[in-house]
Amino acid sequence: MPLVPLLPLFHRFNREYFNGALAIGSQPLLSVRWSDGRLRKTAGFYRRGLRVDGRNGCEIVLSRPLLELLPQTATESTLCHEMIHAWIDLVLQVKESHGPNFHARMAAINAAQNQFQVSVRHQFPVPKTPPRWWAVCPRCGLRSPYQRRVHRAACRQCCDRHYGGSWHASCVFVYEPASTEA
Repeated sequence: MPLVPLLPLFHRFNREYFNGALAIGSQPLLSVRWSDGRLRKTAGFYRRGLRVDGRNGCEIVLSRPLLELLPQTATESTLCHEMIHAWIDLVLQVKESHGPNFHARMAAINAAQNQFQVSVRHQFPVPKTPPRWWAVCPRCGLRSPYQRRVHRAACRQCCDRHYGGSWHASCVFVYEPASTEA
């Protein structure tokens, strides 16, 4: 399915579900765009910080590779999800991910319409890539798949069980290359 322009959807959702709070007149408080094709593991994200041009700003980026193959309701659900994050950050000015404000706004949007459902976690088909590494806990032997080695990453279960939840060097993963055989 061809990609839809995001700005008209943004303005419609802003009017219908956010009382126009994410724009001043016709000017959005953040940029909304499709990814350049590299965003392949997540349907979208909201971020605040430095933009490519070096200025401060906020943006919502939706995954072109994942969403272009799905029905438009997937794009609508993802955009609305990310707009909730923007609303919490820019309007409520609260540091929260998927907390009570998110859940309350998500429930209100879902109750107000039945074209799509906003959820905390999308269930879109994301192509799985085999792990490049196995992270092995030297204490309990737990094996976890990783795409890259993470310096000083430790086994959460062993740190919780033996060190009261604090990181400890005896729980640091040892990495083994994953087999390339099928």
